Amino acid sequence: MELLQYFKSLLDEDKAPVVICDLNHTIIYMNPSACRHYDRFGGDKLLGGNLLDCHNDKSCEMIIKILEWFRESRSNNRIYTYRNDKENKDVYVIALRDEQGELIGYYEKHEYRSIETSKLYDFNTFL
Repeated sequence: MELLQYFKSLLDEDKAPVVICDLNHTIIYMNPSACRHYDRFGGDKLLGGNLLDCHNDKSCEMIIKILEWFRESRSNNRIYTYRNDKENKDVYVIALRDEQGELIGYYEKHEYRSIETSKLYDFNTFL
């Protein structure tokens, strides 16, 4: 099995929304959670569209600045962008780089801060 299949499966099963864009801001991947999360904006129909079309002018300006910052240094790879108290999560934009360290895209990462409510090793929880 190709390693790419493992990575896709990892992202597909993540509960947090994952939206991956190329350097032209084209949405090239959305995991199922992202499709559900952004359903009111079109869900999976956003694939192939431009991320900048989904944001207001101020957000677009910040996304462009983030990409410029990623390009400045190979060590510039993660920036905190948003706190959502209602969902108890922090949102980051993460640089994606190839094996040589060249910037190839970016993605939005949601990190939820809520304590897990499932019982440890409760195999019935996820059935």
